[in-house]
Amino acid sequence: MKAVLRRLFARSLARLDLNEVLRRRLRVTRSILTVDDDAIDLRRIGRIVIVAIGKAAVPMTASVAKILGPQAFDGIVIGTEAPATPVPGCVYYIGGHPLPNARSFDAASAVIDRLRRVEPSDLVIYLLSGGGSALFEQPIDGLTLEDVEALYELLVTSGPAIADINVIRKHLSRVKGGRLAAMAGQARQLTLYVSDVPGDDPSLIASGPTVPDPSTVADCRAAIDGARLFDRMPRAVRRLFAESQVPETPKPGSPGFAMSQAYRLLGSAEAVETMASEARLLDWNVTIDPAVRDDWPLERTVEHLLAALDRARQTHPQHLVAIVNGGEFSCPVTNPGLGGRNQAFVLACVSRIAGRSVGVLSAGTDGIDGSSQAAGAVADGDTLARAERVGLDPADHLRRADAYRFFDPLGDAITTGPTGHNVRDLRLLVAW
Repeated sequence: MKAVLRRLFARSLARLDLNEVLRRRLRVTRSILTVDDDAIDLRRIGRIVIVAIGKAAVPMTASVAKILGPQAFDGIVIGTEAPATPVPGCVYYIGGHPLPNARSFDAASAVIDRLRRVEPSDLVIYLLSGGGSALFEQPIDGLTLEDVEALYELLVTSGPAIADINVIRKHLSRVKGGRLAAMAGQARQLTLYVSDVPGDDPSLIASGPTVPDPSTVADCRAAIDGARLFDRMPRAVRRLFAESQVPETPKPGSPGFAMSQAYRLLGSAEAVETMASEARLLDWNVTIDPAVRDDWPLERTVEHLLAALDRARQTHPQHLVAIVNGGEFSCPVTNPGLGGRNQAFVLACVSRIAGRSVGVLSAGTDGIDGSSQAAGAVADGDTLARAERVGLDPADHLRRADAYRFFDPLGDAITTGPTGHNVRDLRLLVAW
């Protein structure tokens, strides 16, 4: 069954063809660029500038370049890896992830410099995907690279909901929360984004650098206080709040967004439905469970989904039943192990499903799970016995946040490498 679950995950990723989505949604015909039903006459455009940021930046740029064809453009591409074939006219940066680094600062500086030279007649096309928050960064005045590194490490290891994390990051950044778009002045701006956040809110994708930010400085401070993080913040951050030196972000209705439009390409809903449809092709009884929220802790998530699987089994005793779930949950890192929330989820299931006809898979669609090289993991009712035979204790590895070193020796880590997708996590639980 584990092999079947792996194949279903792989097939689901293959069907989430971002290139095909772009070809369908973005077209150039007789110098007219159309995005869905909106049209731009490129003969009236001075220069096209591409700014691509996120885990899918490289493949998105390659696809858009093919669509533009002979149209002249230049671009800055900020991703997690170098392209196999660079697009002519584009400069590439590999930023830091999950923590920003000096390369993230250099990348943001390059974007700022290019946007400040944009003319009102130009067209800026932003290609955004998850991971962009760390991949490019420039803090507001008063903060250093070291401050930002410490801030991000605190945020990603303490377990606040992604929405709260983004509110904090936006207000402490020069390039997030709509501030990037403001730099382009009166130029026409298009944002094409792949969603990795609940509700597909564009103001949360890569911390919303190109769209208005409805949150306020007060919301930012409330998010910090709600997660009890203020006293653990870098000293410079605390000083900026104490001195009321944190500026507001551009809000809806600001003039800078008059010529700006945003279009969603893919999100978690498509990923979940794709996996469900793949499972149904096997004649499984499949239920999509949408209940898991970003602020749920690991234990609650595990208990909820295993209970949903048991209910489905009781309702359909003659069928193989499956639960499909997408999105993320809160999984703070408290120890310096290797792994991420997907492997932690499967690891927390191992003892609960021992000896049962149950299989569990959880993996990130971006191919990256936390600090490990794996995307996730898979387990079944035999996993605990196999682990015990080689001296692996799931409770110990879970306590140490070291799930990868549990699954990798068993051959049950799922390793895909970067996928070019980033539409949140996928979980598949089956019982037979």
